[in-house]
Amino acid sequence: MGAVLRLPRIPTPGVRPIEPPRHEGVVRVGRRRALGYAEFGDPAGRLVLWHHGTPGARRQIPPVGRRAAERLGVRLVCVERPGIGDSTDHRYRSFREWADDAETLVDHLGPDRFAVVGLSGGGPYALAVAHELPDRVTAVGLLGSVCPVAGPDAAVDASIVHLAARFRHLIAPFRSMMGVGLRAALVPLTPLAHTVYSLYASRMPEGDRLVFADPEIEAMFIDDLVNASRRRFGGIAHDVALFGRPWGFPLAGIRAPVFWWHGDADNLVPLAHAHHAVELLDSCQLAVRPGESHLGGFAAADDVLQTIVDAWSAPAPR
Repeated sequence: MGAVLRLPRIPTPGVRPIEPPRHEGVVRVGRRRALGYAEFGDPAGRLVLWHHGTPGARRQIPPVGRRAAERLGVRLVCVERPGIGDSTDHRYRSFREWADDAETLVDHLGPDRFAVVGLSGGGPYALAVAHELPDRVTAVGLLGSVCPVAGPDAAVDASIVHLAARFRHLIAPFRSMMGVGLRAALVPLTPLAHTVYSLYASRMPEGDRLVFADPEIEAMFIDDLVNASRRRFGGIAHDVALFGRPWGFPLAGIRAPVFWWHGDADNLVPLAHAHHAVELLDSCQLAVRPGESHLGGFAAADDVLQTIVDAWSAPAPR
């Protein structure tokens, strides 16, 4: 099940066009369930499985990362989580359960060994794969990753992510309704995507505004949200529900080397959360990005891929 029904691209006034992925497809991962994905870079290169942020879909790869994948000979695959884009809606009980579906996707793609990357809300999913598939995952890259706020590994410093834990009993029963509501609210705004994007960016911290001012980043975001994710939007609600639960695995059990980029001005996931998680991981290097907030990591996608390529065969630093 490797082909996907392509929807016509929706033009967005005021936004420059962006090159589509080299390939897009769907893979069956269970009875009546499938995952959508997009490929960038070298089809014969080392596989890096990229986990998009929240919200996000299969095209949420910044242009600097796409170009780096070509230059470094990396087969960069961004996979959509259940309830987003071409991925069938499904509820996991914890992040750990994602690893089974991710392994099925990788088996379909072919390589035995691969690296994983997680941006923001995709971080826990990338770490889950590394924990559950220790003999296959070579390295982990994290950009402003969400950190545990429930369970034994939880960070105690308050953050907006803690709201997911506080209201988890209210969020869980209404996951599907939240997804439908988000889609209903966003679809009518499609013709105004550029205006909405500019307004949203103007309310961000300075570090994020600098990133979002890049016309290529705007083109990528709008292309991803308008075109790739317009079939389904429920994955956002699923992510939020899982943020408030124990992850289902200990961070200390991850054997692959972890490389973490985090802004010191992050207003959603405080740097203190990253420091806490790094202390729990067996092998992790934390790169603090001065003056950057939560989404500044988009500008570091090339650094992430370069680091992963360099670390692929190297011994894990401690």
